[in-house]
Amino acid sequence: MPLVISHRDSNAQRIAALDERAEALKLKRGMGIADARAMHPTIDVVEADTEADRRLLEGLADWCDRYTPLVAIDGEDGLFLDVTGCTHLFGGERAMQEEILTRFFQQGFDVRAGLASTPGAAWAAARFHGDRIVADGEEEALLAPLPLSALRIAPQTRVSLESVGLRTAGAVMAAPRAPLARRFGATLLLRLDQALGRLDEAVSPRLPVAPLSVERHLAEPIMLTDEIERLVSRLATALKSDLERRGEGARVLALFLFRVDGAVSRIAVGTSRPMREPQLIKRLFHERLAALEQSIDAGFGFDLVRLSVLSVAAFDMLQGDLTGEETDDDADIALFADRIRARLGEAAVLKPIVVESHLPERAVTTVPFSEAPQRRAPARQSDRGAPPMTIYPPERPVRLFRSPEPIEVPATEIPEGPPMNFRWRRALYRVARAEGPERIAAEWWRQAPGEEEAPTRDYYRIEDSDGRRYWLYRQGLYDAAQAAPRWFMHGVFA
Repeated sequence: MPLVISHRDSNAQRIAALDERAEALKLKRGMGIADARAMHPTIDVVEADTEADRRLLEGLADWCDRYTPLVAIDGEDGLFLDVTGCTHLFGGERAMQEEILTRFFQQGFDVRAGLASTPGAAWAAARFHGDRIVADGEEEALLAPLPLSALRIAPQTRVSLESVGLRTAGAVMAAPRAPLARRFGATLLLRLDQALGRLDEAVSPRLPVAPLSVERHLAEPIMLTDEIERLVSRLATALKSDLERRGEGARVLALFLFRVDGAVSRIAVGTSRPMREPQLIKRLFHERLAALEQSIDAGFGFDLVRLSVLSVAAFDMLQGDLTGEETDDDADIALFADRIRARLGEAAVLKPIVVESHLPERAVTTVPFSEAPQRRAPARQSDRGAPPMTIYPPERPVRLFRSPEPIEVPATEIPEGPPMNFRWRRALYRVARAEGPERIAAEWWRQAPGEEEAPTRDYYRIEDSDGRRYWLYRQGLYDAAQAAPRWFMHGVFA
């Protein structure tokens, strides 16, 4: 039964796509569904699913990454592949094009392809010839007999050109350029010059190009996780020499698994510090593959495996000790954190860092371990220079509450002094020793215009009669013009 795909256009259902049997019935794109049913009542009409079509096209673009990393999506039904410098890897231009068409056909797709030195000429060759390779310099001969739509111009411009008798690309090329630009705009000449190679047209890839990549084409597809891990180790070994030559290490790596039937799995891992040891890279991907084992569908197997370095950083060599081993105390911690993050996600391991704020609840925040600044070695003291002055920060509690908890203070020694006892969580605590106050005012420069200034805080380090130590503060001052101050518990020392 002929199949027609419909979509809504200007409050009417029209044909968006159709198969060969529907084309044989003289149906065309843009025709109204009502007219098509009147002509052929037996046609099968299916509503278009734009999101599904987009996902399919993106999946095909991922699969085409096996031929070139420069893959761009063209409209709703096309792909641009910049294969410059890649064709010799597949036996030449003709062999590469035939392989692409054959693989798409085996996956159930009817594809048209064109290869040329310019994107515009390749677009026209694919859509109006189906399978053609245009040699350099033959772009004008290719375009001349084709209709105006081969120039990738707007429908309104095409209608205007046809109204004055210009119905082919060759007629536009033969017309004077200045009148064309004045009447139909500069875009017409821009598209023409791009197709003929007079102006460059860049293909913007949908994904960033990796600085380094290694891949392995497999004669026999692999399916098991152990086989993938062994292959990752070999690919990482091949990457190591390139990273050493560049003096860099990998910060983000991605493993691409190209399935036989066209599906692509992308598995990425990040590192806390530059890495290039194959065994360490294998460990990270072992954890990641173990976490994704249930979600990775090998299907009939993977016939191409690629390991790419998506982000690099300078690799600092470390001074070894007398045994010849590198002395880096944080390396094991970083590797442990990387393995946990590879298995459980970026948010599994967080690291506290200091923030420029004197308010306790703002002074520290947590960031993913890979984003935390690395600890630097202390600078050497000059023989002639004076020793640096050491500034010790105020003592802070081991546990700081996320939100200060209110407490009851029945009495203080003096109005501005520490409490004699306090009640917290329905329990009464008697104060044995107190130290303070440490006054912390509000950060007035962070307040919005017109916002009321936050009260001043006076912090005290308190020890109760049982030896437990607390960190509490009084919010506000004893002033008749202001409300009575309130007391809060902000943390405990032990």
